[in-house]
This record gives sequence, C-alpha cells and structure tokens, in this order.
Amino acid sequence: MTKGNINVSVENIFPLIKKFLYSDHEIFLRELISNATDATLKLKHLTNIGDAKVEYGDPKIEVKIDKEGKKLHIIDQGLGMTAEEVEKYINQVAFSGAEEFLDKYKDSAKDSGIIGHFGLGFYSAFMVAEKVEIITKSFKDAPAAHWTCDGSPEFTLEPSDKTERGTEIILHIAEDSTEFLEESKISELLLKYNKFMPVSIKFGTKEINDPEHEPATTKDAEGKETTEPHRQITVDNIINNPNPAWTKQPADLKEEDYTGFYRELYPMQFEEPLFNIHLNVDYPFNLTGILYFPKMSNDMQMQKDKIQLYQNQVFVTDNVEGIVPEFLTMLRGVIDSPDIPLNVSRSYLQADGAVKKISSYITRKVADKLKSLFNANREDFEAKWNDIKIVIEYGMLSEEKFFEKADAFALYPTVDGKYYTYEELFNKIKASQTDKDGKLVILYASDKDAQHSYIESAKAKDYEVLLLDSPIISHLIQKLESTKENITFARVDGDHINNLIKKDETTISKLDEEQTKSLDELLKEVIPSDKFTVQLEAMDSNESPFTITQPEFMRRMKEMQATGGGGMNMFGNMPEMYNLVVNTNSELVSEILDTKTKKKQERLISQSLDLARLSQGLLKGEELTNFIKRSYEMIK
Repeated sequence: MTKGNINVSVENIFPLIKKFLYSDHEIFLRELISNATDATLKLKHLTNIGDAKVEYGDPKIEVKIDKEGKKLHIIDQGLGMTAEEVEKYINQVAFSGAEEFLDKYKDSAKDSGIIGHFGLGFYSAFMVAEKVEIITKSFKDAPAAHWTCDGSPEFTLEPSDKTERGTEIILHIAEDSTEFLEESKISELLLKYNKFMPVSIKFGTKEINDPEHEPATTKDAEGKETTEPHRQITVDNIINNPNPAWTKQPADLKEEDYTGFYRELYPMQFEEPLFNIHLNVDYPFNLTGILYFPKMSNDMQMQKDKIQLYQNQVFVTDNVEGIVPEFLTMLRGVIDSPDIPLNVSRSYLQADGAVKKISSYITRKVADKLKSLFNANREDFEAKWNDIKIVIEYGMLSEEKFFEKADAFALYPTVDGKYYTYEELFNKIKASQTDKDGKLVILYASDKDAQHSYIESAKAKDYEVLLLDSPIISHLIQKLESTKENITFARVDGDHINNLIKKDETTISKLDEEQTKSLDELLKEVIPSDKFTVQLEAMDSNESPFTITQPEFMRRMKEMQATGGGGMNMFGNMPEMYNLVVNTNSELVSEILDTKTKKKQERLISQSLDLARLSQGLLKGEELTNFIKRSYEMIK
C-alpha cells in the first residue's frame, strides 16, 4: 500500500473546493458522469483503431445508491486506470494549478470556470462527500488499484481485487448532503444533466411487459373469455437517450422525428412547434442542434430560457444569452458545441471569439432557413406570420446581418389580410402614396376596430393600409425609416388622410376669412386647450365634421419608451395631447356658425366633440354618462 500527499502545498484546498468551485453543489454528478462517459468513449475509439485489444461490447454507466451505508456509486466500463495512472492523473495533474487558483480566484471562483481550467472535475465530489474511493482496473494487462482520500491532502493507494475493466467511484456522502442519497433527487439530476449522454446510464431496474410473451385468451365453463395478465420482466432502467435527434444527419430524420424530439424536450408543452431549424456545422467550429419556432405571444419575457445548451451531449445551462443572439432566445430547442467550455462566466462568454462566431452563424442559419421556408411554401409562411413575427421583428432591430437578410422574408400584412414583402409593398403603393414632396408614405393601423373610420377614409382613396400591431413596431418603423430611402410611416389616425399624404390639389373652403376666424374663436372657447389642438381643414363635405387624431411623433416616442426606448422619459411624462380636425365644409359646421344662441352653439360643439371622442374610445366615466344622458334628451 502507498500513502502520500496530493501534490499541493496548501492544505486548505478542499474547503475551498467546497466553498468556491461551484455555487451549486449538485454539479458533482454531472462532472463524474462526464468523466465516466469520456473513459467509455475513449475506449471505443481505441478499439476502433486497434490500439485496445479488448471487446468494447455494450458498456453502460451505472449509478447506485446505498442509503444505509450512506454511499453513492458511479460505475463505468471504460478505459480504467493503472496505479501509475491514478498517481499521475488524480494526485498530480488535478492540483498542478491549485496554488495559482488560490491566488487568482479565491474572490471570484464561482464564476471562473476553474474546474475546466485545472482538471478539477473529479474533485467536485468533495463538495458532497467526506471520503471518496476510486476502484479501477485498466483495459491494459495491469493489476487493479484502490485509491482513498478523506478530504485532506493525504491519500492511500493499494492493489484491488476488481476483475472487470472500468472504474467505480464511491462517494461517502457528508452529513450536510444527505439529499444526494434520495432516489428522487438523483433521478431528477440525471434527467436534468444527463438525459442525452452518449453512453447508456443505468439507474436501478423497472418492470415491463415481456415483449416475447403474448397473453393467452381462454374460455371458462360458461363460455366467457378471460385473458391472462401480461408477464412482467425486470430490465435495466436506462434514464437517457444516447442518440438524440440533433446528433443525426437531417437527411436521416422525418418531420415526425423532429416533433417527437420536441415532445422529449418539453413533455408539458401541448402545442406543436411551427417549424424547426437543424444546425449542423463542423468548420470553423463544431456546432449541432435543433431550434424550434413555437407559437409566440406578445409577452417577450415569458418565452426566454427555453433553449438548452449542451457540450458533447452534457447539459450545461438553459441560460444561453451571449451564445445565442438575443432575439432567438425566445425559441426552443438544443444547441451542442464542444467549443463552449462546461463552466463559464458570462464575461468570459461575451469575450470568447468562438462564441461570437457561433452567435453570428446561428443568426445566418436562421435567416437562410426562414427564406427557404418562405420560398418553398409562401401560403403556409403567411399563415404562420402572426405567430413568428415578434422574433423576426426583434431580430431586424437587434442584428444588422439579420436585418439585411430579412427583406427576403419579412412580411407586411394589410388590414385586408394581404401580405407583401417590402419590395412588393413599395412597388404596389409608390404611384398612389407618394406625396407632393416625393416622399413615399406607408400607412398603417395598429387596431382594425379602434381605427376603423380612419382606415375607411384611407381606403376610399385607394390607399393600402398595413396592420402592424406588435409591441415593438414603433422601434422597427424608426429603423426602417432611417434605413430605407425617402419613406415615412404614418398611422392612419395620426392626422386627416389629406394631411397624411399631402397632394398638390387643395379643397376650397366654404367659409370666408371672417367666418373662419369666428369659428376658430368659438371652438377654442368650448374645447379644452390642455387636451386638444384645434385644426381647421377644408375637406370634402362628406367627410366627418370632427375628427380626433394623435400626432405620429409624440405617440411613437411614448410607445417606444414604453417598450424600452431608453432616454425618452421626457415623452413618457408629457400629457396625452390630441388634434381635433374640424372640417370647415361640413353641414354641421355651417349649422354651428348659423345658430343664433351661444348656448346652443356650445351644446352642438360639445356633442360633436364627444362623438369624436367616443369613436376613439376616449370618452369614459362621468363624461360618458353625461354624454348618453344628453343624447337621450336631444332625441326626445
């Protein structure tokens, strides 16, 4: 038997491991199973190239709980180690950087990914164990070895009578970590971190119906049929799927395979995904994965943290900001890359060159896939637009490369249910909706019902009105106006239609200068100036006498601030102001001017204003009650 000290001069390294290495102690199981998987896959490689003269077989990793003995066993059938290799890999390499670790990371080790830096994965066992044993037999013709360490730098190494190839790690669970002796806890962790590990993981056994036994049906004395029960057999309980869909070639998968895998990832998600994107790249970095577009709601925050990040089929995190472009964090699915370290801090990720390349690759791949889906079946793409537009619009705002590619598939729906690409829209409206200064005015509504009368006014002039109703549309409009040449967006209720798209022709007013001045003074006496700016306009006599509009700039700034416009608080604090457009050619306006008594004039103005407010949903509470009461009086 050999006794000795681990190659580290600092004696308090173990308490530091326990305190600093991970904020979450449960990670130890992921680390130990990852090591067992590596040992198994390395053996597979060596047998494939002929360097290991052993039978690879069908190896498993087994996790066993000994509750009475307060032990947790992790057993593999991989490479195994000789006593010399235990000495080298466990006692020396693991702690070669321990002192540097202490100096550099003792204040920030939780975020440092230190285990990845210094090969300390195995030592994460000491976060939950007071003593750890390794019993291992190499695939080489060498005696088995038994290593023991009680959490101090002292260890023992002696021969073992183990006859089967592989390694067994025995954790003597500490008093403060007995939750890891509960079957439910270990099962939960295995499903969380190891659900798709590439080597089968056994955790206990289970009873299933014997597939080779068909229950017989017999008749009793009265001729009634009875069927014997299924015969049960005991099988290993394999908790993982070693060959998940993302590890296969897209050509080998059908649509039902993708849907089935989505169910495996999200068993509690009842809606089918709209479509998927299979990622598969091996240069200039390795990355595989499948992303799914779920049905989107307008609540962007609710969607996040659904993409799972793996490293060689080992679960790392479902917080993928910094790896996946932010606009795609609303998708679901899996990304797997060996180029992303298992333990990383956020600042490390953001600075890492490989991670930046991965992010831009995913952006490009998603854009290309959306373009191919649009080209392959435009009708289907249009039908799904409302469920995916939030992601696409967010991407256009936040990723320049995506914005450039989006012209090929971003859609602009109209209030009549037609869908245009930007180029199609431009060509459709440039003749009719270019104003007298040569600027193209793109009209849009955000609510078909609330803005119905304004939409009808625009349609009466054969103008096209888009329906743009997502929460970030004001930001996107601002971006389009600054990127596309000589265009402006105007919401249909931003002004009278003649003012939204000003043409050379003008309508002559029925009122002379003196009548116009009298009308203006009369209106300003009755209409509250803190809420409305009065505009007198000569329009067609059939147009509404009183129309309420809200200036585009002010409304848009307020909307942008409400959805994270930043730095525009000045607009958010300003009171709601509206324009009251009064049609000087309407019969009602002439009647108001011709009415002899001031009281009746004021009543007609108040009633007309309230009708205009009612049409905009601005009449509420006591004012609405009074309006209804007054209206009944007038029709008696």
